[in-house]
Amino acid sequence: MNRGGGQLGRAALGLAPDEPDQVLRLHRYRAAHPGVIIGAGGFGTWQARIPEPDGETVTVRYTLRELLNRLDELTGQDQDQEQQGGGTGT
Repeated sequence: MNRGGGQLGRAALGLAPDEPDQVLRLHRYRAAHPGVIIGAGGFGTWQARIPEPDGETVTVRYTLRELLNRLDELTGQDQDQEQQGGGTGT
C-alpha cells in the first residue's frame, strides 16, 4: 500500500466515522473518476463537483453512501459494473 492511500483513508474515516465501509468505495471512485471533486460540504454534508463540457454538476447528500450512490447514477458507474460481469445470471 502506498502512504497516500492510507492518508486518504484516515482523512475520509475522520469525515465518515459511521460509514467505514464507504471509505474504500470512495477511494475506488476517486481513482476511476479523477476529475470529480468530492469533499465535505457545509452542515455535515458530502458534496461532489462533476466537470461537464458546458459547466459542472454539483450534488450534495447527507451521507457518503448516498453521495456515492448518486454519483454512480450520474456517471454511469452501475452500468459499467454490470458490463464487467456484475449482471451475469450465474
